[in-house]
Amino acid sequence: MKTYLTHARIVLLDEIIEDASLLIEGGKVTAINPQIVNGVETINLTGKTLMPGMIDLHCDALEKEVEPRPNVHFPLDFACAQADKRNAAAGITTVYHALSFAHEELGVRNNDFAAEIAHAIHDWRPHGLIDNRVHCRYEITDETGLPILKQLLADDAMHLISMMDHTPGQGQFKDMAAYHNYFTQNYKKTADEVEILVERKLAAASGAFARMQELALEAHAAGISVASHDDDSKERVETMSGIGADISEFPVSIDAASAAKAAGMSTIFGSPNILRGKSQSGSMKAIEAIKEGVADCLCADYSPASLIVSVFRIPEISDLDLASAIRLVTSNPAKAARLDDRGEISVGKRADLIAVATPGGLPQVTDVWSNGFPVYRACYDHG
Repeated sequence: MKTYLTHARIVLLDEIIEDASLLIEGGKVTAINPQIVNGVETINLTGKTLMPGMIDLHCDALEKEVEPRPNVHFPLDFACAQADKRNAAAGITTVYHALSFAHEELGVRNNDFAAEIAHAIHDWRPHGLIDNRVHCRYEITDETGLPILKQLLADDAMHLISMMDHTPGQGQFKDMAAYHNYFTQNYKKTADEVEILVERKLAAASGAFARMQELALEAHAAGISVASHDDDSKERVETMSGIGADISEFPVSIDAASAAKAAGMSTIFGSPNILRGKSQSGSMKAIEAIKEGVADCLCADYSPASLIVSVFRIPEISDLDLASAIRLVTSNPAKAARLDDRGEISVGKRADLIAVATPGGLPQVTDVWSNGFPVYRACYDHG
């Protein structure tokens, strides 16, 4: 079946073409502005923006689908299906569900439960509306997580790995007060329980570097990118680059982001930061990194719906044009994750496409094609 999308504002890699069309066949884009089309299903997009489907390298919203309230758990297939639909509606056609492996600290973030969720995502993939992938977040102060993560690699149930160190005094938690506030407010831990967490982390710090090296080597052997997390200094970046990290997630300062760029790493910032105008943890504003030219990618972090709105807002609050802003969520993350079959509208690439309208001035996704198949449609202003 051939699908012909016409009268669209098409976003190519470096330019936008008005009142344009393209042809989808066999799950791929086979022509842009074709001269002759026969035997096709024609869809008139009437001035909507047609862009590549977004690629989200870090979204932990699935954890909330599994555990919407503390110690309240939904069946994992149900949770995966709900997250799949939310991402499709948000215009995300490739999502890396971020799962934290942090021993027994944080509900769904303990190793065994996180591994169950990873396998559930893997099992849901053949049924998904979009391409659902697994991003394993390894808390490096936990020696018990290493064999579990190596097994997920062997099972082909991991597609991205990041190394986290949430010990207070660095990274996201610059002081003990920030650490206490986060765990007491978000995970209902008592002050005594938080102190026990800190003691465990400090005791388990020995051997963390060797564990990171081992895991990074095995990930790269499997063709999987490796990310660092919350880099807060040039020295931290040098350490992570030294083990082969490809990506720096959420660097906390311009200096750290600049160091990551200089080391050849792709940098990632959160779209909620753009939409809200600030970081939840007191780190720098993502728009500052964009203005300084040290931001490569945007991710949804905890809010898939924020991604498309943030992308369209960036040209209004920075010098980036729309095509450049869209690369932050399409071609740039594709490159960072070693995906060479998607991320841009180009002949021969996967037909992962989204159409965007602006009802009431708010950018919203109206149509989504995943691998050429229509998987979502919304009709705004239909009255």
